[in-house]
Amino acid sequence: MTGLLAAAVVLTAPRWLPARVVALRVKVFEKVNGDNVVMFPNADVGPDRFEEVYSHPAANGRSRGAGLSDLFWYWLSPGPEVHQEHLEAGPRYDDVARTTRAFLSGPGDELSEVAARCTGRVFDEVVTRPVTLVRLRDLMMPVWAEYFYELVFGEPCPREARDLIVGHADDVVKALKCTGLRHPARRARLTRYLTRRVAAGGLRQPLPATLSPTEQVHYLQGTFFGTAVVQMSDAMVHVLLALAQHPDVAARLAGDDRYFAHVLDETMRLYPLFGIAHRITTGEIPLDERTTLPAGSVLCFSYPDYHGTGHARPDVFDPDRWAQPGVRRSHHIPFGVAANRPCPAWRLSPIALRAATGEVLRRVTLHSTVTHTRSLPSRGPCVLVRVDEPLPSRRLAALGAYLRVRDRWEDVWRSVVQLVLGTVMVLHANRLRLAGRYFDTHDNHGRPVRQEPPSNQEITE
Repeated sequence: MTGLLAAAVVLTAPRWLPARVVALRVKVFEKVNGDNVVMFPNADVGPDRFEEVYSHPAANGRSRGAGLSDLFWYWLSPGPEVHQEHLEAGPRYDDVARTTRAFLSGPGDELSEVAARCTGRVFDEVVTRPVTLVRLRDLMMPVWAEYFYELVFGEPCPREARDLIVGHADDVVKALKCTGLRHPARRARLTRYLTRRVAAGGLRQPLPATLSPTEQVHYLQGTFFGTAVVQMSDAMVHVLLALAQHPDVAARLAGDDRYFAHVLDETMRLYPLFGIAHRITTGEIPLDERTTLPAGSVLCFSYPDYHGTGHARPDVFDPDRWAQPGVRRSHHIPFGVAANRPCPAWRLSPIALRAATGEVLRRVTLHSTVTHTRSLPSRGPCVLVRVDEPLPSRRLAALGAYLRVRDRWEDVWRSVVQLVLGTVMVLHANRLRLAGRYFDTHDNHGRPVRQEPPSNQEITE
């Protein structure tokens, strides 16, 4: 009997273990900030007031005063203190944001052409057989590494640079998703390369004058070759995996690329790139006559929870919902809110993603039976079939069954790995206190603060 029970536990593990482990991970991360964290939406501030609180002028603190900042700085190092997302409001942020917008600007047709060209070049390297089994995130990272290199330096990306960028971005995203520990030495290799490349000149835009030369390199590495590559790769994975699992949508999109706007809106609604956005209040925020959020509160805005409200059948992937009148006013903030630092790539992203997706669909059909989640720690297993060499349905079904079974069992051990590594990194980040120690010696604008010598009483004690 004991043997039968043990066998039943093992065989049913894919059904129950990942969810239990995820719940444990959530508990671990809830402990990072203690009792001053407020999650939105909640019982007091529902989805109808979500954007109101998110947009409040006092919800503008970025890093100072939140234990969660130590964890994000740990994940995003080197140079998290000059990462655009984590800079406090002030002249340095304004300078950095202005530079980022300049790098990301340009005529739409040129931005599209670069995206299509980079996608085609990578696909020519990878898709060399009638059938190719890939992890979509691994496939797309080189595409966006080349893309953002070209936007920054105005020239095609050398293979050495592409490998270094992919290595750095992959290390960042694995740490963020707790599927791997961070490797500072691996990231430092890209830092050294960028230091030499920036010294050689030839950038498309001047770098922020308020940053030191080292900070300028860290700004490029964190903003364009970390966050931008990771976010665009994840966005592309979600789009392609949705098309792989909804062939009717893929077929319609292949014949009408104007439909892409609906596909992207629905993908970003169901699988938002941001899980939780945290802000620290720099002043009081009154919620009603009885409740006020004090200064120093850590506000956590849940994109998945918010996107899951205000829509009929919210768990169903349905791009046609975006053709209905009034849906644009629904709960949907894929790039954040305008009043609280929206994603600077809000214009570029749809343009580049449309061009890259079109290039993919011209070359292959996509097939996948894996579980599609927002965080996608599996990296998006998928079968690519060249459009000029279609597979028999029987072989596609066999490949689909293989992917499904492998994905379910991978999910078991991967969820345990995420729990263990996530806990290790939380503890290590709390010990290092990267954000806390920085603000012990710097003000909100990055200026060193004078350290008062200890008093005679402190010395004698």
